[in-house]
Parts: sequence; structure tokens; C-alpha cells
Amino acid sequence: MKNLGPKPMIYPMPVLILATYDKDGKPNAMNAAWGGIVESDQICISLSKHLTTDNINLNKAFTVSIADAEHVVACDYVGIVSGNDVHDKMEKAGFTTRKSEFVNAPVINELPLCLECTLHRIDGELSKDEMHYIGKIVNICADEKILDDNGNVDLKKFNPICYDPSGHGYYKLGEKVGQAFSDGKKLS
Repeated sequence: MKNLGPKPMIYPMPVLILATYDKDGKPNAMNAAWGGIVESDQICISLSKHLTTDNINLNKAFTVSIADAEHVVACDYVGIVSGNDVHDKMEKAGFTTRKSEFVNAPVINELPLCLECTLHRIDGELSKDEMHYIGKIVNICADEKILDDNGNVDLKKFNPICYDPSGHGYYKLGEKVGQAFSDGKKLS
């Protein structure tokens, strides 16, 4: 084993697209890689100051869509330009939105899985300017095209991407290799 030192390396790292409304009700989105589920009904995202954080603080709500392989270019784009600088950022990305039924935030129509969240809390300064934004998941909406016959997300139909923080690439998830809460029983 080779020691790599402290780095943000956990695999797979989901590519999360946060969407918010600004003070005028205009939708905005950003790409965020530093986030994950922290409770059964909470998500935590580490963010520095952005238009998105201003919007979250204003509206106390945001949505988190999971980026997919079909929209990798658009998802990367919303992470490399600021809504402060590019007035038509969402249009250039090819994203359209609708208002969430549950929170004061937009749902991106093109991304097939979306967590609708209210702001639960902001945890103090992590580094120079990073904060943890904890959202309470109040609903999840999914495009029926990624669901199986039982209404569950089917990863054979949904192609979420993950981020490689070492090589800065985006990757699709692979094939199913086991069954959780079952395969380990073979060792009992």
C-alpha cells in the first residue's frame, strides 16, 4: 500500500446538481461534488460562498438532482460558470425547470432524479470559507423512465455519474455485482 496523504478521495463520489431560486425567482444551478446522505432524511453538502448559497439562505430550500451520463456536458457547465456572470446559464446548459410541489426551489426537468430539500441547518466554518449545508429531504421525484415495475430506481435504466477527484473525470457506474443484506449471509 502507498500512502497518499489526506485527500478528498471516496468512491464513487456523486455529482450533485443544486438548484435554487434567486431573489427575483430566477432558477439557478451549480455542480457540487462534496456531498452525501448523512441521515435517512438528510443530505449534507460542503459549499463555499456562491450565488447558490445566497439563494439557499434566502429561500431556506434547494433541490439536489443526480447528474447522469446523458447530461454530463450540461452538468459540468453549471459547475464552471457562475449565475452572477452568465445571465442565461440555465438556458445555455439546456436545462428547463418547474417549481417543486414541496419546497421553494426549481426541479430540473432533464435530470431524472431529484431530492427536494428544506434547509435544516448550516454547520460552522470548515475551512477558510467552506460551510456544511444540511438539507432535510421532504420529497424525491423521479422520472418514470428510470423506475422498475415496483416504483424503485433501476440502475440499469438510470446512468448516474460519479466524479473522480484524483483524475478529475466523470464516470458511469458499472454493473451489479452483489445483493446487499444478503450476500454476506454466505459467511454466517
